[in-house]
Amino acid sequence: MTATIGVRSARLVVLGLVAFALRAEAQATATADAPALTGLIAQHPSELVPVLERYRNDRGALERRYGVGYSAERRNRFRGFYSSWLGQLAVLDFSALSEDGKIDYLLFNNHLRHQLARLSQEEGRARQMTMAPFADQLRGLEEARVRMDSMNAPAVARMLADVTRQIDSLRKALSAPAPARDTTRATRIVAFRTVGMLNDLKETLGRWYRFYSGYDPLFTWWVEAPYGKLSEGLAQYSKALRENVVGVKEGEDDPIIGDPIGADALKAELAAEMISSSPEELVAIAEKEFAWCETELRKAAREMGFGDDWRAALEKVKGMYVEPGQQPALIHQLALEAIEFVESRNLVTIPPMAREIWRMEMLSPEDQKVSPFFLGGEVIQVAYPTGAMGEDDKMMTLRGNNRYFARATVMHELIPGHHLQGYMTDRYQTQRQDFSTPFWTEGWALYWEMLLWDQGFARTPEERIGMLFWRSHRAARIIFSLRFHLGTMTPQEAIDFLVNRVGHERANATAEVRRSFNGSYPPLYQLAYMIGGLQFRALHRELVDSGQMTDRDFHDAILQSGNMPVEMVRARLRQLPLTRDYQASWRFYPGLR
Repeated sequence: MTATIGVRSARLVVLGLVAFALRAEAQATATADAPALTGLIAQHPSELVPVLERYRNDRGALERRYGVGYSAERRNRFRGFYSSWLGQLAVLDFSALSEDGKIDYLLFNNHLRHQLARLSQEEGRARQMTMAPFADQLRGLEEARVRMDSMNAPAVARMLADVTRQIDSLRKALSAPAPARDTTRATRIVAFRTVGMLNDLKETLGRWYRFYSGYDPLFTWWVEAPYGKLSEGLAQYSKALRENVVGVKEGEDDPIIGDPIGADALKAELAAEMISSSPEELVAIAEKEFAWCETELRKAAREMGFGDDWRAALEKVKGMYVEPGQQPALIHQLALEAIEFVESRNLVTIPPMAREIWRMEMLSPEDQKVSPFFLGGEVIQVAYPTGAMGEDDKMMTLRGNNRYFARATVMHELIPGHHLQGYMTDRYQTQRQDFSTPFWTEGWALYWEMLLWDQGFARTPEERIGMLFWRSHRAARIIFSLRFHLGTMTPQEAIDFLVNRVGHERANATAEVRRSFNGSYPPLYQLAYMIGGLQFRALHRELVDSGQMTDRDFHDAILQSGNMPVEMVRARLRQLPLTRDYQASWRFYPGLR
């Protein structure tokens, strides 16, 4: 026991020295752009840095070479690639690695296994898309071109004509009376996925055709006409799928269909993120956090003279927006206010260059259909109405980005949130970029909302309601995203949930759900905000509240650890014993056993 305590204490001393080096770097950059060398030397990169750099370069090369989506050839090549790396990793002497080397080993092993699992998931999803039985034939054209196989133009022309006839037959079948077609939700989901796949396939065919057209006279003579008919047939079939199966007419916004992954895939995704809690446990956590938010909302409502009617108080706050044209000035003021608050309490080191380089842009009306609130990082993107918007849309955007909602959002997106985070991950433990996770990325920014609440950042009931709105919103994300992927909540029910439970404007709720399910976000992304934040909060209790680290050393050490599952951050900061077969087991939320 004494030896264990001694090792842990020594580790905390080292982390303190590294944090001191970071502060030295920050002081150096105040007068020169070159950082203090001690700050760079103190990073102690792991032995696996060159291994991971080689892996990243090799994988990037293969991704460029095998660029045809849903391709069996691509899946098979990457299965071999990931399996080969796993085999090489297995013969490595784990016990001889440093602590950071062991962490990178575990992260790499976890990453490779997750990539193999995703290939199997993709294969299953591809098998479901029976509405496009011709897709593999068309993919094969581009794959053969990239392999530089010889091309038989007459044979290709005949094949394109055959596929066009098949597509026309499938399209005509969709004109059958509705009772004769399967229009269940599951069918609509697969049809929506198929439409997206067909759009990508059409782009792939375009690359293939442009390679030969005009350069190969024989190809142009044989293929030009059948290719044109095929391209038109694909467009008509895609349109028929959208209208007759998915259920959306031309010119309308895409419906919010999504693509739920199911219980087994959810559990696999959670395991890959090193989350040991089940989906049901995570929903229970969200409900507890919701209850806390509602209690605090009622307290704020009473201070504002609304009794327990927190919804009325929320409506009052929504109406407190700045005049058109004044939002950028407000964002600038709020950014400086958050920086001053954090620095005055010595919570984290802010390098002068990080303070210097952040910028601001405005989100277009089209972008705001998917992102109705701010987006951030080095550039904060501001949602605010333009003169071309309809009156209803203008009011939705004004109310959804009022001064008190914005106050909690700006520090989330800039400093100490995403901008500071991105600045540091570009400079520390960069070999871990392939292991990045939204539980670290979004969890860090959400954690600061929680910590600043504890530190008294919200001074008035209006400011508290602004912070509580977002906190309850993140609890809602856990519930609606998990239930959607479990198949127990539809997108429309998710929209209603955000309006009725959180207090969203309906247009903003619709944009939020569209962003969650129709965009490129992975299935666990939206729940990662609060769950990751709660993980960092639990680690803060273990190391800062216990007196083992200061706030500043704790936060600096996290930022220098690199982007990775929070369980591994905890292992690094606490110097927990690591084995080759390490499994996630941290029960980070009080009451979970």
